[in-house]
Amino acid sequence: MIKFKHVSLSYGPEKVLHEVSFGIKQGEFVLLTGKSGAGKTSIIKLLLGARQPDSGSILVNDLEISKLTTANLQLYRRTTIGVVFQDYKLISKRSIHENVAFALEVCGESKQMIEKKVPEVLKLVGLAKISHKFPDQISGGEAQRVAIARAVVHDPEVLIADEPTGNLDQENTADILNLLKTINERGTTVILATHDQQIVDSLKKRILHVKDGKII
Repeated sequence: MIKFKHVSLSYGPEKVLHEVSFGIKQGEFVLLTGKSGAGKTSIIKLLLGARQPDSGSILVNDLEISKLTTANLQLYRRTTIGVVFQDYKLISKRSIHENVAFALEVCGESKQMIEKKVPEVLKLVGLAKISHKFPDQISGGEAQRVAIARAVVHDPEVLIADEPTGNLDQENTADILNLLKTINERGTTVILATHDQQIVDSLKKRILHVKDGKII
């Protein structure tokens, strides 16, 4: 489903990825590991089309991401990829329900579809009973669940979770990992970027380890 072929990337004079090649099958749960600065975030940016490789190719469902037009790249991001970040990125003046609905509103979905889909996804992440609350009224673990709901509400084929448990305690981390496993079991390909060895050991999934800009 995802193919990196001899991908290299530089930031100015500094080369951050060196001839990186790997593949991810549809429905896999893959861990992207490595120390800070190893190149994990660069791989994610390339997958999102936020950066263009210096050389090599990146294919998702046989689409070469670096060759997509601006309009097709936006469509790809809205329909194929969902992303969860460490810092949640919630809209403070919108309720939990409204934060998740916003992801569908920007895609031009109908009000009828939004009102049907949002409660379903909030039930999936365990937040149906507090959907009226605002981000400053909920815990960090709940905020990350909102972020996950927003990322999957449009049924993406791939969910990228970039250090999603970095700000959470052990109990909330376990809850988020279980939620990611549930989403994966429903058919979504999950790529979890983490430097936490405890998470790696507990999940026992295939690992793409990045070191000095190379896949080890």
